[in-house]
Amino acid sequence: MDMAARVVAFIDIGTNSVRLLVVRIHPNHSYTVLTQLKQTVRLGEGEFNGHCLQPQAIDRVVFVCQQFATLARTSGAGEIITVATAATREAKNQRDFLDRLRQEANLDVRVVSGLEEARLIYLGVASGVHLGDKQALFVDIGGGSTEITIGTQHHYRYLNSLKFGAIRLTTEQLPAGDGSIATEHYERLQRYVHHNMVHVVRELHNYHIDMAIGSSGTIENLADVAARMYFKRDRHPDDVLSRAHLQQLLPVLCSLSLEERRKVPGLNPARADIIIAGAVILQTLMEALGVRSIRVTDRGLRDGLLVDYLVRQDHAPLIDEVSVRKRSVLQFGRACQFNEDHARLTAQLALSLFDSGQAAKLHRLGDWERELLEYAALLHHIGAFVNFSNYQAHTYYLIRNAELLGFDQTEIAMMATAALYHRKSLPRKKHAEFAALNKRSQQIVRRLSTLLRLAECLDRSQAGHVSHACFETLGDKRVRLNLHATQDCHIEVWSVEKHLEAFEKFEKVFERRFDIHVRYMAGEAIQAADLQESFLFTAPEPV
Repeated sequence: MDMAARVVAFIDIGTNSVRLLVVRIHPNHSYTVLTQLKQTVRLGEGEFNGHCLQPQAIDRVVFVCQQFATLARTSGAGEIITVATAATREAKNQRDFLDRLRQEANLDVRVVSGLEEARLIYLGVASGVHLGDKQALFVDIGGGSTEITIGTQHHYRYLNSLKFGAIRLTTEQLPAGDGSIATEHYERLQRYVHHNMVHVVRELHNYHIDMAIGSSGTIENLADVAARMYFKRDRHPDDVLSRAHLQQLLPVLCSLSLEERRKVPGLNPARADIIIAGAVILQTLMEALGVRSIRVTDRGLRDGLLVDYLVRQDHAPLIDEVSVRKRSVLQFGRACQFNEDHARLTAQLALSLFDSGQAAKLHRLGDWERELLEYAALLHHIGAFVNFSNYQAHTYYLIRNAELLGFDQTEIAMMATAALYHRKSLPRKKHAEFAALNKRSQQIVRRLSTLLRLAECLDRSQAGHVSHACFETLGDKRVRLNLHATQDCHIEVWSVEKHLEAFEKFEKVFERRFDIHVRYMAGEAIQAADLQESFLFTAPEPV
């Protein structure tokens, strides 16, 4: 372990669950997740009628926090950042509870306001999804409160915290007992939620909403049940929860007894008693705002604590990257100890080839494909972290299994496959990795892997001798590859020659011949050297 690295832990004491996150933060602003745990504790159970935390609930939380704190310290954590939310902030016996945590678990707990809770949840979720230029509605349904935010990738524009959550509503608005929920009780609950949400909905109508994102165990569980009920499978990472499915699901859940609900496929048995109240909150909000579907994420407040910590500790260079996607890629590359200078130069060369190739009409790809090329180039060499021999195969495996934030599964597969074919084997349909892509993705990967292969050749020595490369059109069938070199780049040109067969075989990529022109930059003197080798590139097909 790097002696300059440090381990930090984050604990979120919620109304329903306690969550732990332990990370090792490295000097290069990357971090490695060491542990993530969640334990249902029901701190808010029986509280909201008398506004006092119940002794049994306090005992459960103190015990779990003791275990989490011990695990964090055993992992080397020098700091444990702990916050508590709705159940604790509203409790009359809050001080007694916090004193026990300090004495028995050695934790100094910060109780956050509803708005601060909403801000931290926003930080945690927005840092893990790709919004681009869209503005999103963020919804988190906790046990005691519901946090709502409107925000873009980097800035929130609206924060609010509603004083009702899945446990609170179940306690206050639904009858006690293990039976089904009668229609009259369900409709009364709907009216109550709608009435208490009117002012917030009125405020939210002032904001444009491009998409909705839901966090919290309640929303995750509803999406799990919907996937099993309507798609007959487990939920996929790219699935959304539609309002139509939620509306169909609610009456089914209400018709079941508590014991029957616990057996519903996809439903966490420990959440069966509070899932209906949580579902009504989400359904009412989606209907009032005209939201047809909501994306689901497992990120939340504890992730926001980490982001907030990194910013406060001057780790902003990683946090302030252009997008969550690039930040995630750089974080992963640094965790794999990649040669960042080589990775960035390869990406720079690949993008220059992409842009000049686009101008020369060698391809018709756009911004989306360009972005995937950049990230594949940044990560193309990380497989050497495992073993240099056949490292491109290790790179493929690492990217496919990295759970990069902000990407869907198709994008991850395309980046991994483009990186796989940047050296040695060419894409063939008999290869399982290539065959797994759809036809359009295969066409794109052929082009991206060709450009990445060429860019990798142009920094073959990893010494940065070629500082710039671009295509120049010389006619209908010829294009020149112009290289700007700071030093002798014969190794790089030799590497291109070595891959001549690979470039020639791509008959469905660019149909052009090209020669190479090198400019050596030495102070103010410029020496040009033309290399006579010609290469066959293939014709652009509409993509």
